[in-house]
Amino acid sequence: MSDEVLVEVDGNVAVLTINRPKAKNAVNGAVAQGIAAAVDELDARSDVSVLVLAGAGGTFCAGMDLKGFLTGDMPFVPDRGFGGLAESPPKKPLIAAVEGYALAGGFELALSCDLIVAAESAKFGLPEPKRGLIAGAGGVMRLPRRIPYHVAMEIALTGDFYPAQRLYELGLVNRVVAEGEAVSAAKELAGKIAQNAPLSLAGTKRIVVESVDWPLDEMFARQSEIMNPIFASKDAMEGAAAFAEKRAPVWRGE
Repeated sequence: MSDEVLVEVDGNVAVLTINRPKAKNAVNGAVAQGIAAAVDELDARSDVSVLVLAGAGGTFCAGMDLKGFLTGDMPFVPDRGFGGLAESPPKKPLIAAVEGYALAGGFELALSCDLIVAAESAKFGLPEPKRGLIAGAGGVMRLPRRIPYHVAMEIALTGDFYPAQRLYELGLVNRVVAEGEAVSAAKELAGKIAQNAPLSLAGTKRIVVESVDWPLDEMFARQSEIMNPIFASKDAMEGAAAFAEKRAPVWRGE
């Protein structure tokens, strides 16, 4: 894709790596464009079911490149927002593999993901108020939907850093692993998820994300609009046949 964003596909799992280690993987325009391009391509590929987002050099992402911001190098993509991701995550499940720091926009990129695997030494924070800014790439909107209100307020208003273990206790982080093992643990989790039917994974994610705002009297009807085509898919027939024949299913994504 680009030097700033590396893409590696291993079976049906793709790993996107922000590759600016000397800048603590701070997001500039090139990173944002690279992530957006990678997500577009990988969402369209039938051989990829799950994505992992990581950072090179032992740090996930330190947020927006403030030096670039001062020179007009903006880390946004139209219709996709910060990092080419925050306002329009991929249709497929996305796992954040966090080593080191996930700060400001870096934390917001992690919040754009569906699952988070973090090294035990990882730190998270929204320090924007310390720089006269607001965590406007989803941080102050998504965080109180994921953890208790008063804790989200503390994180957003103090700008302090919080350890992975604390966020694991709050239910925001799915796995806490040894330092240096976040990517491999995320790939292991992704591989487990990717054993399932790709249409089912994308449909399940869509329902989980969108149903939060559905009126109660429309919930099942809206779910059916997403679910019925999947029940009628070739993969649904394959899943039933594989179960009856006591073999592993061969998914085609159709």
